[in-house]
Formats: sequence, C-alpha cells, structure tokens
Amino acid sequence: MTEPAPLEPLPEDWQKALAVVAHPDDLEFGAAAAIARWTAQGKEIVYCLLTSGEAGIDGVAPAECGPLREAEQIESARIVGVSVVEFLGQPDGTIEYGVPLRRLITEAIRRHQPEIVITNNFRDTWDGDVLLNQADHINTGKATLDAVRDAANRWIFPDAGPQWKGVRQVWAGGSPQSRHAVDTTDTFDLGVQSLEAHRAYIDGLNWPHFDPTEFLEGISRPTGTRLNT
Repeated sequence: MTEPAPLEPLPEDWQKALAVVAHPDDLEFGAAAAIARWTAQGKEIVYCLLTSGEAGIDGVAPAECGPLREAEQIESARIVGVSVVEFLGQPDGTIEYGVPLRRLITEAIRRHQPEIVITNNFRDTWDGDVLLNQADHINTGKATLDAVRDAANRWIFPDAGPQWKGVRQVWAGGSPQSRHAVDTTDTFDLGVQSLEAHRAYIDGLNWPHFDPTEFLEGISRPTGTRLNT
C-alpha cells in the first residue's frame, strides 16, 4: 500500500482571511483549530456563511432552526477569536452554482478585501473513494474559486464593489487532494469547544455517541503524521 505524500505547512505571512462556506458547522468540523491558531497570531478572519443552516435539523422547522443555528455559529466563532460573522441568506440544501452565487461571493470578497480565502471542499468526495460530498459544499467551493477571479476583474460585476486583486490563495478545507496542513497542537482544545458550541445541531443529528474530541482527534492524527508534527 502506497504511503500518502507528506503535507507542507500553509504559509502564515498574511494578515486577513475570509472564510466562505455553505453552513454553520462547516468550519468547525475540521478548520476551527487552525483559525484559532491564526487569530492568536493577531490575524483577522471573517466568516461568511451562505446559509443559516435552516434545513439542518429534522425535528426543528426552518423558521426556528435558522436563528438557532446562527446563534450557535456566532458563539462558535467567538471561541476561536472571530468577531465578524455574516449570513448571506441562500437556501440551505439547494445552493445552486451559477452567476448569481458568484456575484454574491464576489461582493463579499470585495467588501472584506482578504489576502486568503477559505472555502468548502469542492471535490465529489471527502476521501477520494467512499464518503460522498454534498451539493451545497461542492457548489460553494467552485463558486468561491470563480468569485476570487471575478473580484479581481473590474469588468465583471462592476456594481458589486471596487475590484480586489489582493487574494493570494484559496484554501479548500478537507479536500481529498490536500497538499498542505496546519499544526493545531496548541489550539486543538479551542477547535473542540468551537464544534461543541453547535450542540443543538449535533443533538438534532441523533448521533448519541458522537464525541467532538474523538472525532477531531481521529481526523487530525493522520494529518499531523503527514505534517511531521
């Protein structure tokens, strides 16, 4: 069996990042500990959630679920040092890739002017073989890639704010084709707390034995081995 390739550390010579993801909890299932590391370094990170996660809890109607999940996301962000959280009002579960979505994300990029953009895994799977990704994540990630290009072109969406050419890289969390990673040893516990803040959502999934610490350790250990940490 072929050993997975080593991972390279992500660059940290930047000051501001924008995270554009589909749902509340997307960042907490893996990226929050890295965000805690970066905010501890004095970096600024802004969250833009395309939806409010209103369709995410089977036993709670969307009108009640959306505000509940927004509140959990705001608290989750606070734990890792993020104070600006925006919800862009897209329909949970039915995000469509297309020009309107590209425009919406372009406007957010131009408004916040980040150097780094963080987004969803846009591949078809999480592991290259078995665990399928879902359409909201795929469409969000693909639209974000295009929106970064759009934001730098003054002639595309000229009414969505002045062009922004300052994005250096786009990072898609959890991609099965990842080549880079982050040492989160010192901020792992904050990542766990950030995931635990989504308690109503976790309970609504009916995962009675789900342990946030065990889950995050399970995905972090092999990554840390490939990063040599």
